[in-house]
Amino acid sequence: MKKILLVEDEESLINVLSLNFEIENYHVTIARNGEEALDFFSDEFDIVILDIMIPLINGFDVCAAIRAKSSVPILIISAKGNSTDRINGLKLGADDYLVKPFDLEELLLRVNILISRNSQDSGNQLNEYQFGKNKINFLDYTASNGIEEFQLSAREIALLKLLVERKNTVVSRDEILDVVWGEENFPTSRTIDNYIVSLRKYFEINPKEPFHFVNLRGVGYKFQE
Repeated sequence: MKKILLVEDEESLINVLSLNFEIENYHVTIARNGEEALDFFSDEFDIVILDIMIPLINGFDVCAAIRAKSSVPILIISAKGNSTDRINGLKLGADDYLVKPFDLEELLLRVNILISRNSQDSGNQLNEYQFGKNKINFLDYTASNGIEEFQLSAREIALLKLLVERKNTVVSRDEILDVVWGEENFPTSRTIDNYIVSLRKYFEINPKEPFHFVNLRGVGYKFQE
């Protein structure tokens, strides 16, 4: 039985979600504030469903704390639906962001997709990677370049992992969008460019003359050591 940590303080929503998850054969643990969420969390959970506006410790801080020690899928559900909040949640390590009010069937589908994707990834997981003085930890989303250490977002890690696994091979923009952003999101090619710029700043000796993250104009990107 798959295990869900549901972090939510609205009792009516807790009751509805718990009932429907149990019908779908999930075991649900309820945390009604941020402190409970961090106390209850362990790697035994298959997914964390996390509200942002919760007492004691807000959901953004809970997300960052969980992501710092685990790669468990995190799905944020929140009434805070502006682009700034969504981007912040994803940068802090959330895998998906669903705005309230949402369709229950859509939530169940997203939960199932995230758990299935994580199970497939864990079967053949690239945990760490090093090239030159650069080190990447794909489990806790941290990296270093020999001078400083930094925290990466979930999508930065996903993009890095895709390019590293396809080392010395050009990965098309379409494939990057499909793998890293998925069909439920609609970013532009410019979004990929912005993420590549960030990776170059992290890992390239001279970001303006990149060696590791190479752009083939009109085609895609390639990673090389």
